[in-house]
Amino acid sequence: MNTPFAALAGTRFHKGHGTENDFVLLEDDGGDLTLHPETVALLADRRTGLGGDGVIRIVRSADSGIPGADEQAAAGAEWFMDYYNHDGSLSEMCGNGVRVFAHALLETSRVPADSEEIKVGTRDGIKTVRITLNPALGETEPSTASTPGGPEDAWYTVDMGRWSIDETAETLVTTDGIDVPRPGLSVETGNPHTVVALAEAAELSAADLRDAPVLDPVPPQGSNVEFIVMEPARSDLAGGEGALRMRVSERGVGETRSCGTGACAAAIAAHHWAGPTSPLQWRVDVPGGRLRIGITPDEGGDQGTVTLAGPAVLVATGTID
Repeated sequence: MNTPFAALAGTRFHKGHGTENDFVLLEDDGGDLTLHPETVALLADRRTGLGGDGVIRIVRSADSGIPGADEQAAAGAEWFMDYYNHDGSLSEMCGNGVRVFAHALLETSRVPADSEEIKVGTRDGIKTVRITLNPALGETEPSTASTPGGPEDAWYTVDMGRWSIDETAETLVTTDGIDVPRPGLSVETGNPHTVVALAEAAELSAADLRDAPVLDPVPPQGSNVEFIVMEPARSDLAGGEGALRMRVSERGVGETRSCGTGACAAAIAAHHWAGPTSPLQWRVDVPGGRLRIGITPDEGGDQGTVTLAGPAVLVATGTID
């Protein structure tokens, strides 16, 4: 039978999510699959396919056929996260996706069960994922479909690598539900992001992200857009931790329940706006749950490194007909 997924017939898949940012993961250890954008888009469609914010190919770096992946394999990243957006376009990196990817490697015995860290190849370089305990054990976490009773024990902490701020990019962001265009801060965290600060939670709730926000000027590679509200009353300034809420419209996807690289960008922007003495650790609440971000700025303050921590869940496994 000739179907849009005939080329994927017999392929084993997994459905997973990280703070409800959900993905279809395809097993392709030897690099035999060719994923066309239209096939990916159909597969990610919630009516015509399995449904997800993105599609991830699980492939050995050395067999992936992706430029630079051989070097990553030689540096210890046996597995490569070949990531596609919901619309079939390629993406450099996905913070929630790499946690789910690492979780899938463990669950399918592609890496040893006692692994303390996993090196994952991506188009944004090697990402080191550490298996940790949720640092929030003992505190009340936002209830979600994936964590109805509180925090999950197993978290994944990702060294997301370098970030930078471009204050010369003067971008105005217009979206339905917010009265006037707002200035956005350009933050690069492996993907391009534009972060917009709002004054209060009511504005964040009022933003209508069914259509993508309009950016002026439009960044050359497009941009994810994060709307954030900082929450000083919920911050633990004595403990060095800030708190914020975020919603996101992802490039090539639309609004999602969470975005890992976006949460990093949001925390970096919040620290930048609050000043150099503000917290370097941030709790970022998204519609799908909570993420934790750790920022290490360089001396100049406009670039540095960042870590992302959060849960990962696999909810289904099967084979494509």
